[in-house]
Amino acid sequence: MSFRRCLLAVSAVLAFAGGLAAPATAQEDLIFRKSTVWKMLTPDDKLAVYGVDDPVVEGVACHYTVPEKGGVSGMFGVAEEVSEVSLACRQIGPVKIKEKFSQGDVVFRERRSLIWKKMQIVRGCDTKRNVLIYMVYTDKLIDGSPQNSTSSVPIMPWGGMGEVPKCSEWVR
Repeated sequence: MSFRRCLLAVSAVLAFAGGLAAPATAQEDLIFRKSTVWKMLTPDDKLAVYGVDDPVVEGVACHYTVPEKGGVSGMFGVAEEVSEVSLACRQIGPVKIKEKFSQGDVVFRERRSLIWKKMQIVRGCDTKRNVLIYMVYTDKLIDGSPQNSTSSVPIMPWGGMGEVPKCSEWVR
């Protein structure tokens, strides 16, 4: 077996094992899709908007938009999707942090190619300003993309609620 084949085999095993060891993440909800490129015999290229609730922070929701390739490769689910993703996160109710978290913990993860590429939404806390920070990016086993999007959610009082939680008290 050549060195290159050996490296690819080891990489595939590590990628698979990494997927098994991944923490539980949020479930996405498709909000809507809009076609951007019409294709006659195969599915169109589209922009899709999804919603995700943070599984650890109640009262925060994120929406992200991703391009979805059509054509033959998109029809069979083997297209490598591009890295451009936009993200907006907002407080949608009283914030309740359920458990301690680390800076950069994964909120949501999705495969963007058959094996190598994945998109991730991660969470952090700006302890000085009491603001939750969410960042979306894509990475590959060998090289990722510098393209990313960031959204911040200041933790504010909601309705007649008393004190707001301090995210600094929940960061490990």
